[in-house]
Amino acid sequence: MNKSLRYIAILAILPLFTTGLTTDYFTDAEAIKSKGTATSQYGSSTDVCGLQLCSEIPGGKSAWMAEKNKSTPAAPVEKVPEKVMKMDESMKKDSLMMEETMMEQETETDMDSVLRLSRANVPATIPLHHGYYDGGDVYFIITDSSDPTHADLITKNQGWKVELAPLLKNAPQDALSKTYMFTNGVQGMGVHGFQDEVFTSTPAQAEMYSALTSHVHVTWNDGATPRILDSEEMIMSAADKKEITLTEVSVVLNMPQIVWPEGQMLVKEDKTLTDETPYGGGQVLDIDTEEMTVTFIAHRGWGPDGRTIYYIVTDATPSDPAGMMGVVSSPTSAKLIANSAAVDLFQFKNGLKGTGPMGFQPGIAAGAPGDANYSPMWRIFMTGWNDPAEAQLLETIDDLNAYKESGLIDIGIARPMDSDHIVNCPFIDPFQ
Repeated sequence: MNKSLRYIAILAILPLFTTGLTTDYFTDAEAIKSKGTATSQYGSSTDVCGLQLCSEIPGGKSAWMAEKNKSTPAAPVEKVPEKVMKMDESMKKDSLMMEETMMEQETETDMDSVLRLSRANVPATIPLHHGYYDGGDVYFIITDSSDPTHADLITKNQGWKVELAPLLKNAPQDALSKTYMFTNGVQGMGVHGFQDEVFTSTPAQAEMYSALTSHVHVTWNDGATPRILDSEEMIMSAADKKEITLTEVSVVLNMPQIVWPEGQMLVKEDKTLTDETPYGGGQVLDIDTEEMTVTFIAHRGWGPDGRTIYYIVTDATPSDPAGMMGVVSSPTSAKLIANSAAVDLFQFKNGLKGTGPMGFQPGIAAGAPGDANYSPMWRIFMTGWNDPAEAQLLETIDDLNAYKESGLIDIGIARPMDSDHIVNCPFIDPFQ
């Protein structure tokens, strides 16, 4: 409740102290009204001369009132006891003391404004895929594609929408990890309907790993006997024997790994989600390799035009913010800091308290799904109010620009640990 509403409430309460002292002298009219009036009791039986009734009485309302006064003697006016009057004065003093106390509490504890969004944190269940690394099992998700054909194909196969992110095609090769996809051979659950994908790194190889993957198509040649190849070493051996043909494909997919031979993403201990659930302690609520699903926390924010968006967090660089959020550390993502494959995301470091990662209002993104400039890779900018007491809710990029030009806010690129800061935050629909 803000300050104005509290003062209004106080003023509304004051008369109740006086009224409460004289309940012996007044009838509880509101209780009577709430009971209604039986259909046989209208007109004079209710001691009310309504417009319709008075128009039917000779002399109108004045005649009706004169007749009523003859038959109903005026009630004697009783003197209010002196004791009650003293109690009245005492309770008025008490009410003033209560008002002063509430004002003090307002000053001490309620000066900060709080923004409470509904459904600020919701569960998002996403299909898992199985793959291999060096003969071991890898479980991963696919959230974004630089290519519409792959986006549509994977969306259809997994029954969960893959967002089109054209900017990912601009990512430099050293910010990508290589993944092998099979176009024929042993049938399976791979992207193209054959054996599962083979990765060349996992988060255990932090200096090499990237959730953004370039692709090499693996095609079995005529006369060769297809079999499961579960490592890059096996693939290269088969290629040397001319059993398979390798073809590089200019497609980048966002394929964050959830489980790998050496570990898995942190699962949050407290799985109860509220609108105030903090960012720390993990972004994953459940990993089910039997049902092949993983449940993330989807955070609410704003797109560039103020539309509601939800996003998950899978990995980040540098290591400290990654550890704080409980996600994979991905140093290779720093290579996107000046690349168009990353898009600006504005978070708040003061102002309205809320559900953003720093404990203030949710962030605003420069692109959203369906936009030509959408990407899951976010270059973080910190937004701060020069006078936090003047903070207002900002929801669009235009809001940010206007308030920056007015000198009310400052915006600067985030550099935790004096390092480039990139976060992999795929925007998703958690309700699909």
